[in-house]
Amino acid sequence: MNTIEEYLSSIPMWAVQKNSLTDIRRYLEALGSPDDSMRIIHVAGTNGKGSVCAYLTAMLCEAGFSVGTFISPHLETTRERFLFDGEMVDEELYAEAFLKVRGLAEKMTEEGLNPPTYFEFLFYMCMAINDRLRPDFLILETGLGGRLDVTNVIRRPVLTVLTSISMDHMQYLGNTLAEIAFEKAGILKPGVPVVYDASCREGATVIERRAQNLGCPLYAVNHTDYTLLGRGADGPRISIRTVDGGQVVVAIPSQAEYQMMNVTVAVRSVGVLRRRGIAWLSPNDVIRGIRHSYWPGRMEEVLPGVWLDGAHNEGGIASLSETIVRMQQETGKDVSLMFGAMSDKAHGAMIRRLCEGIRVKRVTVARMDNVRYADAGQLAEEFRSVLDCPVVVCDTVTEAWEDFMKHRGDGLAFCAGSLYLVGAVKSLLN
Repeated sequence: MNTIEEYLSSIPMWAVQKNSLTDIRRYLEALGSPDDSMRIIHVAGTNGKGSVCAYLTAMLCEAGFSVGTFISPHLETTRERFLFDGEMVDEELYAEAFLKVRGLAEKMTEEGLNPPTYFEFLFYMCMAINDRLRPDFLILETGLGGRLDVTNVIRRPVLTVLTSISMDHMQYLGNTLAEIAFEKAGILKPGVPVVYDASCREGATVIERRAQNLGCPLYAVNHTDYTLLGRGADGPRISIRTVDGGQVVVAIPSQAEYQMMNVTVAVRSVGVLRRRGIAWLSPNDVIRGIRHSYWPGRMEEVLPGVWLDGAHNEGGIASLSETIVRMQQETGKDVSLMFGAMSDKAHGAMIRRLCEGIRVKRVTVARMDNVRYADAGQLAEEFRSVLDCPVVVCDTVTEAWEDFMKHRGDGLAFCAGSLYLVGAVKSLLN
């Protein structure tokens, strides 16, 4: 396995010369165009993609369907990106797919195409794996955007899902919500139904215009489509308006405020599958699927009172902040933060938003061995500019975690800002 990981990590994340979608289609044709015979649910958006994929996987599995899921990024090992019925595919199949795609890459480059980028290589592995497994459904999460995303070579998914739209990757996707929504909505296909988070009106308008041009049935999801009934120790109970106008009550196994909307988007999605005769799920399948769902590193309580959350952009941090504010109001406890961020993120704005309305006791900033990681000293200064509490910089994730745990007391503790940081902490805990 180590040699596979080493090979994959040596592939450039970004390439000067990349394959066009037409070229990527040629790669898939060399694999036998396996996607053409798959029932694919294509998922894009800024935040919430992975959570929605996890909920869809859990509900479909509960209903007795077999489900392949392709997600990104991973936290600890690349194999996490390839799931079958919610579990990582076995190492033998993973290695087999790797060898097949490595051979394919050599063949196609001899024919004059560019070598696959990192994400492109993984997408071909996903296709090879699911061609072998032949699941009833493949849930396919986009990478960075949508319109030019590697996954957008699929020709006819059974459903398109767009989660929340917010500011992220502006250097690639645009500087306004409308521009980003345009890129995300690029995955829509003629006549294929679209379930979308319509809470951002600026983005929703773009999605609706694109869908109407392509003749896509539209299924909007708003915050008015769910009602909070109460909160338990594990998370909230909400009543969701279903696609046929009924109601289903689900218990969400997460304290995160943002998961109420993500669950509603996922429940609406399986309702559309049922309405269109693609998959039949009962209310109990929905209820049990949500209850049994699991998505690591997203408001995950790894120890009593200690949560890891992969929020890594302004929209994600804003949602996390809402959750922390509510939890602090309910408990009256102080908050400790462990933080890190990538240099290409608006980390100053993220930090200001994270600290808004929260009584912070201590901040621990971790240095990480990653060239894309933001300078820890700069992050610390950004915290000091908005907080009047100790802000400590640690040279390694291990030292940062030790400091974080030593000083948190009996308060609430949150590690956030980067999925790379969350993955490093999970590896440390394991």
